[in-house]
Amino acid sequence: MSEDKKKHLFPSGKRDDESYSILVKWWQELENDRGSRALLRRASSSTEVVFSPAYHRLLNQLQQKDYTVYREALAVAVGLASHVKDVALDRNLAQQMAASTDGDKAKVSELRFRRLLAVEQREELYPSMIRLIRLLDGRVNLMSLANAVYWWNEKVRKDWAYAYYETAGKINKGGSRKSLTE
Repeated sequence: MSEDKKKHLFPSGKRDDESYSILVKWWQELENDRGSRALLRRASSSTEVVFSPAYHRLLNQLQQKDYTVYREALAVAVGLASHVKDVALDRNLAQQMAASTDGDKAKVSELRFRRLLAVEQREELYPSMIRLIRLLDGRVNLMSLANAVYWWNEKVRKDWAYAYYETAGKINKGGSRKSLTE
């Protein structure tokens, strides 16, 4: 396949794209491969993720399907996916962060969320996202996570801001949460 006909990974708004199916299947197989999962979870950077055979299995699967792969971006997505315990498809990741745990506060505070949006480099994003996945008890929308960290840019950050504050605003209208500005 020619270079201009290659497919792009994890396209926004296309949940039926084959790249997501490949990722989810790989993630499910990782559940049964505790050694590889542990190796990825211990990785403190995307460089360490690249040293994992599990990363290369996914990379090869994607390349065999003619996807254009930005290796560093995929490494971040792979490392973070290893921390996901359960896939939630009901909301995108930003909405999950804004969702209330006890009717009062978002799972991820507005301050932490704003700090995350200020991150411009994907490598800096890696440790922050691991902490956020833990705050969400490992239950995240894997497709939303992969899309966001793979394509991390101004558009993704703006989309997240809209989704987070819209979700937080809906909770505020119900009166069960204090204003984010109070």
